[in-house]
Amino acid sequence: MAKKKSAKLKARLPRGFVDRGPAELQAMEQMLSIIKQTYELYGFEPVETPMFEYTDALGKFLPDQDRPNAGVFSLQDDDEQWMSLRYDLTAPLARHVAENFESLPKPYRSYRAGYVFRNEKPGPGRFRQFMQFDADTIGAPSVSADAEICMMASDTMERLGIARGDYVIRVNNRKVLDGVMEVIGLSGDEHADTRLTVLRAVDKLDRLGVEGVKLLLGEGRKDASGDFTKGAGLGDAEAEKVLAFVEAGSETTDQTIENLRGLIADSKTGAEGVEELATMGKLFDAAGYTDGRVLIDPSVVRGLEYYTGPVYEAELTFEVKDEKGRPVRFGSVGGGGRYDGLVSRFMSQPVPSTGFSVGVSRLMAALTTLGKLGQEEIAGPVVVCVMDKDIDSLAHYQAMVQELRTAGIRAEMYQGNPKQFGKQLQYADRRNSPCAIIQGSQEREEGEIQIKDLIEGKRLSAEIEDNKTWRESRPAQFAVKRDDLVAEVKKLLSAQEEDRKNQSEN
Repeated sequence: MAKKKSAKLKARLPRGFVDRGPAELQAMEQMLSIIKQTYELYGFEPVETPMFEYTDALGKFLPDQDRPNAGVFSLQDDDEQWMSLRYDLTAPLARHVAENFESLPKPYRSYRAGYVFRNEKPGPGRFRQFMQFDADTIGAPSVSADAEICMMASDTMERLGIARGDYVIRVNNRKVLDGVMEVIGLSGDEHADTRLTVLRAVDKLDRLGVEGVKLLLGEGRKDASGDFTKGAGLGDAEAEKVLAFVEAGSETTDQTIENLRGLIADSKTGAEGVEELATMGKLFDAAGYTDGRVLIDPSVVRGLEYYTGPVYEAELTFEVKDEKGRPVRFGSVGGGGRYDGLVSRFMSQPVPSTGFSVGVSRLMAALTTLGKLGQEEIAGPVVVCVMDKDIDSLAHYQAMVQELRTAGIRAEMYQGNPKQFGKQLQYADRRNSPCAIIQGSQEREEGEIQIKDLIEGKRLSAEIEDNKTWRESRPAQFAVKRDDLVAEVKKLLSAQEEDRKNQSEN
């Protein structure tokens, strides 16, 4: 009886996850380096927390079932405690600060970059693993800490190459939002669901406009497909007050603040939020950021169950065209706010906190579209070809590789099957190598090597059409003394770099 042939394992990427190649990783590293430099300029220092935390420490997704995996990826440890992959970088920071509270300087200023995980349905541009880059100040009760982070967010955008006028840092305050809810009679736990519906309607202003928000504040709205979204059920008078609040933003900070004062003067909480915005506005003005970079905007709604004071959002305002020529805006690429209650969950004392998070993938896409990132080809290593396989020859090739590496030049000896020389050059070409080093037995006897300029070779190959001319020209290949290997390769790499600069300028 013939043996049953076992099926080969199918290679497949899990849904909601993505592989990343060298070009994307290099672009990401370049962007993260600029953000890191900006954060450090403001006095923030790095800290790293693990990807796993005990599930009950995460705060947002507390276990309410036998398996607490709603929104997060969880597993049970051998001591029967549930652990989950972090869904953001803030909850782990809160745990870290609480656990090390006595030894940390206060205020504690830190930044972190890392992948976070969401156990949610994936979709176009929506992944289960993505990177965030956060900066937080813990232990600073004044809104001057919030204002500083907003200014840092602005500086970050500009240092990344986003021109002034192509972005805005929009600022609001949850206390102002809560004040509006008080004014229209929606304070108290019994109105929690209605408040949430109202604030979600306000958050859709950019997409639906004033009329669309007005419908959602009332009975509801039917979209173009015919689907109906139930509204908050507010009366006309209450809805008008909410809309007046949403439209209270003005060209100047002072006028916006006056508009808000008039709208929520009857709410102590709301008035407190307005004064905090006024303080931040004065700081923005003193530092020169009220020139369109930072804007007080009452329509900003973030973290409805998370933030307790100022909230802010970094928004890209420029338009690009999609594949069908339609205008598209990237919108928000980062945001944050004050979350005074998060660290306090672990403590017997209040711990005021504020922070900002950059959405790395969305910001990368925007920078790539602007031509600020990922435009340069990744140069591969110099490839030392293997012409002879005997041990003495291999030792010579290895010595050449080591000389290049010692001089700080990326280099490798070809490790594949050396029988076909053409395959080695094909390999070097696919690696985008700047040049290949060739030395057969004859060159070794003469104390020479051949250097093949692969960049120039590509250019010439596009111009030479017949094999005879190609063979006669031996494009971009020249002999040098073996002892001059490093000097000649450096000279070639320098010339290639100069050519790239000239091409980019032209």
